[in-house]
Amino acid sequence: MSEKIKFAYSSNAYRLFSVEECIQRIASLGYTGMELLADVPHAYPVSLLPEQKTKILKCLEENHLEISNINAFMMNAVADTRQTYIYPSWIEPYAPYRALRREHTKRVLNLASELRAPSIQTEPGGPLPEGMSRKEALAIFYEEFMPCVEVAEKCGVDLLIEPEPALLIEKCEQFLEFIEKIDSSRVGLNFDLGHAFCVEDDILYWIPQLAKYIRHYHIEDISATRVHHHLIPGEGVIDFPPILKTISSTGYSGFITVELYPFQENPDDAGRKALEFFRNLCW
Repeated sequence: MSEKIKFAYSSNAYRLFSVEECIQRIASLGYTGMELLADVPHAYPVSLLPEQKTKILKCLEENHLEISNINAFMMNAVADTRQTYIYPSWIEPYAPYRALRREHTKRVLNLASELRAPSIQTEPGGPLPEGMSRKEALAIFYEEFMPCVEVAEKCGVDLLIEPEPALLIEKCEQFLEFIEKIDSSRVGLNFDLGHAFCVEDDILYWIPQLAKYIRHYHIEDISATRVHHHLIPGEGVIDFPPILKTISSTGYSGFITVELYPFQENPDDAGRKALEFFRNLCW
């Protein structure tokens, strides 16, 4: 395995554990980085006290873990019955409800600054509401997103959009069209390799094309059906060696975060299998 590749593990697989225990477990698996979930039960900024932030920093230091990224995508704390990961979205028809997403993102940017995290990622607009045109949705997303860009610039934290299947921005080309309207070096891409596979984007083509925007990667496997369900790397059909080789060729020096949130019943086993799989790869 190339020494340039650094793997982290997302704490969203540990939603049945406290953040301190999550940090200890991820470190014990051999990871050097952790993506921190800015949601219950780990680091939901609305209810996170100063002493809890200090405790997180201390625990990370004691376990020799870096924060690879802060996950501001999931909002289980709001407990929207439609789907707890992607709602409230940036393009909710009801403006006060989509404001929850905007203000959450601002808070997570400030949290990232306090915890010395390089970036946060957010959803790519959200599901297109019934009766709303794509043009209208993109305009709303831009309007809600831009105040967060200002906060990102003040905090010195990268604000990353993560394309996802069935959401407003799901393909690399759509991301490129949106970001070209934003004049800020703090806005970038969280490239989820499994998501790109699901929507049939040519991953080997798009990695170098988008390299200047890519600040963080998510990695997981996907079945041959291309259905959006995260699998442990090695248990799906994605051909990882050429992908990792292409990432290395761009000079990327950040973390690639393993994201296995469906495996919360046994996150240790899933994370261990993933890291062993990548350590055994050669490219």
